[in-house]
Amino acid sequence: MVLDTDAAYLALKARDARFDGRLFVGVTSTGIYCRPVCRVRTPRRENCRFFGSRAQAEAAAFRPCMKCRPEIAPGLSLMDSSRSLADSAARLIEDAVHSGQALPLPRLAARLGVTDRHLRRIFQAAHGVGPLAYLGTQRLLLAKQLLTDTELPVTQVALASGFASLRRFNAAFAEHYRFSPSRLRHEGSNHAPATRSEGLRLAWRPPCDVEALLGHFARRQLQGVEEVDGLVLRRTLSWPHQGRRLQGWLSVRFVPERHELVLSTSPSLVPVLGALMQRVRQTFDLDADPARIDPVMALLPLPLRPGARLPGAMDGFEAAVRIVLGQQVTVKAARTLTQRLVDRLGTPLETPFPALHRLFPDAPTLAAADPEVLGQLGIVRQRVKALQALATAVASGAIELHRGAPLQATLDALRALPGIGDWTAQLIALRALAWPDAWPASDIGLMNALGSRDPKHITALAEPWRPWRAYAVMRLWHHVETLEAPR
Repeated sequence: MVLDTDAAYLALKARDARFDGRLFVGVTSTGIYCRPVCRVRTPRRENCRFFGSRAQAEAAAFRPCMKCRPEIAPGLSLMDSSRSLADSAARLIEDAVHSGQALPLPRLAARLGVTDRHLRRIFQAAHGVGPLAYLGTQRLLLAKQLLTDTELPVTQVALASGFASLRRFNAAFAEHYRFSPSRLRHEGSNHAPATRSEGLRLAWRPPCDVEALLGHFARRQLQGVEEVDGLVLRRTLSWPHQGRRLQGWLSVRFVPERHELVLSTSPSLVPVLGALMQRVRQTFDLDADPARIDPVMALLPLPLRPGARLPGAMDGFEAAVRIVLGQQVTVKAARTLTQRLVDRLGTPLETPFPALHRLFPDAPTLAAADPEVLGQLGIVRQRVKALQALATAVASGAIELHRGAPLQATLDALRALPGIGDWTAQLIALRALAWPDAWPASDIGLMNALGSRDPKHITALAEPWRPWRAYAVMRLWHHVETLEAPR
């Protein structure tokens, strides 16, 4: 929802980063649209048109600014507004574009349980453009970022952005931006000469509690798989692509003064850069809106730390395995069990970083493992059954563990597996599905923080924290982290 025009202009003049990704300004004298944080001279009020999305601005024939780069602005979180169905459709479109997948409107509507016509109507009302126009904007903005931040050949950028041919790609650019992709790459380099060597830039809305976020990953890091070094997190990763799995590494560097992080990857993962960008946004909760979340976190019986974020997962299956191994044990004990699993079943990988040399075992590997071997690692029989049932379901495609998976159906499928109860399912929803209202009521850490052993009582206490209870979980855990409460 766009602010009234006077308030929007004030936000633009103040370069207020709280509105980044929620407000865009089209300047009629230049035909360009910008983020509210753009550092160029503030345009005259009568030359400004305000939009609630990039797609609206582009539908009005404005081109994206080369300096502030609207394509790196924060996007939508799972609880952005009451128009949740339209926002779910927008997220699914964005994920499909970045993953290089086709998502025809009938399939999108069926996935959301509505008709094509109803989806078009609510989408137009919520976002100001139809779903096909939104899809086109997302493809062009992904292409613009890849052209600006990478050295990928133009043909490869076209394919990675979902265009069937270079001819269609060039035609779309000429129609929407009025110049060719090669010219955009040249002009983008002139505006930001250091960007391409730096990596892919992704922005967040301030404030962001970077210390707590990276601290969560640092306390759980696995040797060989991941490393937290100051404001940098590096890890190994395998990713599905065209019937095979690509293997490599990625590095994320936080730049708090710019409200951005910078993503770089091994050359082997370049074909899936779009999908990795989306997963990084989820893993570090870059699309969160602190202006909505922090007032609710102020209701907790704790000192307020502004900018709470949900630590997600680059690999949903890996997160689920860690959560199962964390049943009824401390963070330290869970990390020890998981490390043994990685050392025994993880695939060796060469990287330029001495700390990174092994991949986390994937679902087919864990499903096919000898249960006796898993038992020798110190994993009790009940959890071995749970791990292998989970791995089998994920490997077969019966369960998907990512932001676009249907919440209730996935929770039901998880609870139907042996050894997986509501605590485990809720934490998987928090970490892998990015569900901001997840609430593991039987968690001992929450009970310790809230001074009660009654799950019904602490659930009642958490009622005022809806729909952000998962953020409350992270805040309460952070508060008791030094006690190594069971997770």
